[in-house]
Amino acid sequence: MRVISGTAKGTVLYALEGNATRPTLDRVKEAMFNILQVDIQEAEILDLFSGSGALGIESLSRGAKRAVFCDKSKNAVEIITKNLEKTHLNPKAIIMQKDYEKALEFLKNQFQFDFIFLDPPYAKDFVKIAVQKIIALDLLKKDGTIVIETDEEERILKEIKDTDVIVKDLRKYGRVHLIFLNRKG
Repeated sequence: MRVISGTAKGTVLYALEGNATRPTLDRVKEAMFNILQVDIQEAEILDLFSGSGALGIESLSRGAKRAVFCDKSKNAVEIITKNLEKTHLNPKAIIMQKDYEKALEFLKNQFQFDFIFLDPPYAKDFVKIAVQKIIALDLLKKDGTIVIETDEEERILKEIKDTDVIVKDLRKYGRVHLIFLNRKG
C-alpha cells in the first residue's frame, strides 16, 4: 500500500496487521482519485473508518487543505499517526479515536466537508446510519460527495434509498464497488 500521487508519491504506508481492517487496493484508490482528481485541491476531507488513513493521506498528498481521520481502534490511530509522520502531512491532519457516531456528533457545527470517505467493515450495517447522520448534522457541503467502498453494492443502495442523497456514480473494480453520493437538491 503506497501513496499514488502528489507530494508523498511513492511512500509505502504502514498497514494494520490481521484481518480486522481491509486496506483499499492501490488500483481502486488510483481509479477513485482519477475521478475526484480536480476537486481534491484545497478540499476538506473526512476519512471515517480510517484504518491506515490511506484515503485521507492520498487526498492530502494531492493538495487537500485538511483531512480529519476517525477510527475507534487505538491500533488504527497509531498507524495513521505513523503514516502521517512518514509522509510529512501531519500538519494538515486531525486524528480522532472515536466511534463513528460520536465522531460525527463531535464534528457538527465545526466542519463541513467536500469529500467524506466511508469504508466501514463490510459485514456491518454502518453505512445507512453514517449517511443519515452526515446529512442530518449538515457535515457535507452543498456540492460535496460521499464515497462508499463496499463489496455489497445492492445491499448498500437498498439501505440508503430513503436517505436524502442521490447516487452520482457507481464503479466496480473486481469485487469492490464504489458508490458516489451527493445531497438531494
